[in-house]
Amino acid sequence: MYRYSEFDTAFLAERNAQFRAQVERRIDGSLTEDEFKPLRLMNGLYLQLHAYMLRVAIPYGTLNSAQMRQLALLAEKWDKGYGHFTTRQNIQYNWPKLRDVPDMLDALAEVGLHAIQTSGNTIRNVTADHFAGAAADEVADPRPYAELLRQWSTDHPEFQFMPRKFKIAITGSANDRAVIKAHDIGLQLVTRDGVLGARVIVGGGLGRTPMIGQELSPFVAFDDLLAYLEATVSVWNQIGRRDNKYKARIKITVFEHGIEAIRAKVNERFVKVRGQFKGADMALLDEIKGHFAPPSWRTSSLAPFDAAYAKDPVFRSWVDTNVAAHKRDDHAIVTISLKAHGATPGDASAEQMRVMADLAERFGYDELRISHEQNVILPHVHKSDLPAIHAELAANGLGTANIGLISDIIACPGMDYCALATARSIPVAQEIATRFEELKLEHEIGALKIKISGCINACGHHHVGHIGILGLDRAGVENYQITLGGDATETAAIGERTGPGFAYDQIVPAIERIVETYLDQRRDREESFIDTYRRVGMAPFKTALYPEARADAA
Repeated sequence: MYRYSEFDTAFLAERNAQFRAQVERRIDGSLTEDEFKPLRLMNGLYLQLHAYMLRVAIPYGTLNSAQMRQLALLAEKWDKGYGHFTTRQNIQYNWPKLRDVPDMLDALAEVGLHAIQTSGNTIRNVTADHFAGAAADEVADPRPYAELLRQWSTDHPEFQFMPRKFKIAITGSANDRAVIKAHDIGLQLVTRDGVLGARVIVGGGLGRTPMIGQELSPFVAFDDLLAYLEATVSVWNQIGRRDNKYKARIKITVFEHGIEAIRAKVNERFVKVRGQFKGADMALLDEIKGHFAPPSWRTSSLAPFDAAYAKDPVFRSWVDTNVAAHKRDDHAIVTISLKAHGATPGDASAEQMRVMADLAERFGYDELRISHEQNVILPHVHKSDLPAIHAELAANGLGTANIGLISDIIACPGMDYCALATARSIPVAQEIATRFEELKLEHEIGALKIKISGCINACGHHHVGHIGILGLDRAGVENYQITLGGDATETAAIGERTGPGFAYDQIVPAIERIVETYLDQRRDREESFIDTYRRVGMAPFKTALYPEARADAA
């Protein structure tokens, strides 16, 4: 993984010292909150419902054990003993005191982490496929390219005060695990005539106006990619709406102008900026690639794995659910669930962070990944070590075998923390997971993605959930709308609203009725929820959700 240079280290030290002085001025009253707000947002510090919240960037979701241990230290020393992993592969601390934030940033800098551009109208943390460098189906590891984008976008002088925030995701596989079509720019690594480049998607995004991105270019060679992205972002920065923040995202710009017009403007701008790069970006990319060389793979007998898989049903269930194919047959990719039934999705205690760091150091070539689905990945594990890893995870509340199942829910913090939220998300996620654990149905149900947001900003990605839940305020009462048929993969789709919303005490029974309908309608256990929905449509689910409407019609 990328190691910070002397320049990187000096840059962070200077930036943190600058912010420390700004915090001191806020505390002594020299700065008002209005004056301080843009300064703190540039350093990832929000003012939430009950306290400040510090959002820390985990670039393209990649960590080593020392960094994970430092995240644990921050949770323990300056927060309430836990952190919250988010859908942008970041971690949030919900209870820091303002006076402590500069010390937290200095502690992060010690291990090459920061909170720069995790907020504000700028290019946010670049995200990537959480299986990057390990997946058997990828064309190339996307992380060196993500690191190039990180360095290009950090403190970019033209892109610090754009119409709105801007998000980029990149995947190295045709099987999209990075939700690239729901980003302002999504990149998919592809080859053409033996040359590696990127397919460029533009104009995706969720929030109050959800849209699936459109193809801006089927192929841009990598020696042109930064210039092409520079052209794309600068075109939007120039013509994007600044009169209405709800219409400022590039998705609205693409919608209003049309993809053909945007493509023409980008191509025109690309011709002008292309000569400014002069190969320096490719020299930097070559240097970056050296940081992402694969580890020295170890070899060992698979007998311990085979024996445990044959004899231990609990271990076998965990492997079948939480372990994915690696590009090496004798290795595996392990997803550690942060979704124990009844737990807050994405939360990990300081002690759990240290357990995961230890496992990465002992068994995982010192690498961890954070997924946009709010789980933690050990990307490279020899299969013979899986029994020991599972035993350690199970002993620390991290052994839940539910990846991709109904309890593996994405949920934003909602009204428990967020000042923007209009309803609670966390308790809904907890109650759904607990209910289906009681019913012992989730393995029978199979793959099913539930995503929950506590407001229309859609931080829980509800629009692209197989079942999406949006919490709203209706005359001071929480009301939950349901959408069906959303998809966050390469076949991305926005879910369709079922009808009127449900009160807080009705939402879990409503989800039960949806699941019961699916189980009744599916052809067999091999037909997933999303495939069944696409085959039968909304009608049977709507009938199950709103039986009173059917009775009134009769």
